[in-house]
Amino acid sequence: MNTTNYTTEVAILGAGPVGLTIANYLSKQGIQVMVVEQLDRLIDYPRAIGIDDESLRTIQSLGLVDQVLPHTTPNHAMRFLTPKGRCFADIQPLTREFGFSRRNAFIQPQVDQVLLNGLTQYEQTQVLFSRELTEFRQDASGVTLKLHTREGQQEVIQAQYLIACDGGNSLVRRRLNIAFDGKTAPNQWIVIDIDNDPLATPHIYLCCDPVRPYVSAALPHGIRRFEFMVMPGETQEELSKPENIAKLLSKVLPTTDGIEVIRQRVYTHNARIAEKFRVGRILLAGDAAHIMPVWQGQGYNSGMRDAFNLAWKMALVIQGKAAAELLDSYQIERKDHAKAMIDLSVMAGHVLAPPKQWQGIIRDGISYVLNYIKPIKQYLLEMRFKPMPKYQDGALLPQTDKHSPVGKMFIQPQVQLASGETVLLDDVLGNDFAIIAWGVDPKWGLSDSSMQQWQKLGVKFIQVIPAVQLKHPQPKHSADVITIGDLGTEIRSWFGKTTGSVVILRPDRFVAALAIPQTLESTSQQLFQKLHAQ
Repeated sequence: MNTTNYTTEVAILGAGPVGLTIANYLSKQGIQVMVVEQLDRLIDYPRAIGIDDESLRTIQSLGLVDQVLPHTTPNHAMRFLTPKGRCFADIQPLTREFGFSRRNAFIQPQVDQVLLNGLTQYEQTQVLFSRELTEFRQDASGVTLKLHTREGQQEVIQAQYLIACDGGNSLVRRRLNIAFDGKTAPNQWIVIDIDNDPLATPHIYLCCDPVRPYVSAALPHGIRRFEFMVMPGETQEELSKPENIAKLLSKVLPTTDGIEVIRQRVYTHNARIAEKFRVGRILLAGDAAHIMPVWQGQGYNSGMRDAFNLAWKMALVIQGKAAAELLDSYQIERKDHAKAMIDLSVMAGHVLAPPKQWQGIIRDGISYVLNYIKPIKQYLLEMRFKPMPKYQDGALLPQTDKHSPVGKMFIQPQVQLASGETVLLDDVLGNDFAIIAWGVDPKWGLSDSSMQQWQKLGVKFIQVIPAVQLKHPQPKHSADVITIGDLGTEIRSWFGKTTGSVVILRPDRFVAALAIPQTLESTSQQLFQKLHAQ
């Protein structure tokens, strides 16, 4: 049998959103990438329907967000209903800290297609569909993958690293004997997508019906999704029959005549997390590393956080700008937050479908009272219960002050350029580190050696001033300092809550360190060590 041999820098197993996102980011950084997918084409059956502002910010870093936004519905409210139809929790955060709506409905297959198409612009990147991974091994120099095609041909890929994005049933995770701890929910759910939405009401409704809880969600392009709990003894084969689909839908529609069912599928909800995310030159991401129930729409978004966190670190390692030890910070930073999102999703599932009937009665009573307490209502409306990532250790300088912004994502307001153009902040930053100073030269106090190290890593030096000052001649800085205008008060207010006037941002927009001009040199030297800069 003839064997086809490939050589690449990074092999990615799985052409889902996480694998495609990492592939786009690495490709944009000039890394040679090969994506391997077992299926013949992208998955088109029902999956995620919620994409958050962090994920859209990640896609913005790929240069693809303008192609994705038309497939979203911004400011998508989530409403929990009692069995009698009373709304007891209305979650509709309207803030835009990171430049986009915090909750958005979307059609995942369409966004996945944008991500796949995005790879066509990179000559060094290949995507191989219809390949089954049969064997892999790693040594000190790289990873070897053996594949079989549909035609029975054998292929071998030699890569420096393998990123396994091969789903909750990950072959790579199982072959590496990595524990996948957690629970499988006792109940399954059937998902039904309908074209030409017969209800045409906006937002998503989670009805806590004691007999058969269900979800009704408006999606972009006139699609409606229903999700019904599967009762004991019911099977996917039985429920998928047209007469039984009609019976389920008759619970929520006045008539099922003329309903255009696109597809349906039965899901099991799992809450599991891998014991470790890295074994040598092999890393797990997305569902291969953690899976969670759908109730907060965080399975997709947690995977996208993995992608952004891992991709910039992998790029630096491949480019020889950082040592491989930097990759250890991926698990250090991501595992705890993934676990927090699993716990939140499980809790939301228990609100929708309590394990015991008496718990539902208590829920309805408490919710009736709490809905009239303004601080609690605001807490729900603004989605403050969602644990935002805050990394306590890893590729950053840890702080003892619990209110420190270090380890949190930096805001993304609209800013004004010297030309008068208004853009989102990340459009200025690109995919580099950024040293942002309020009102002063962001390079002041840096030694020549630190300047050279920052420039090797890739950095933008940003001075922020009130936008009205852009019309006044600014002090002469070196040509590589970019001056931008704070249009409102967002950036000024952010700095006003910190002890530093200089912030160092990582490529994933997380705050790596704070300083003042006089401490920027020492802070930089400490951070280079945490980044394992070469």
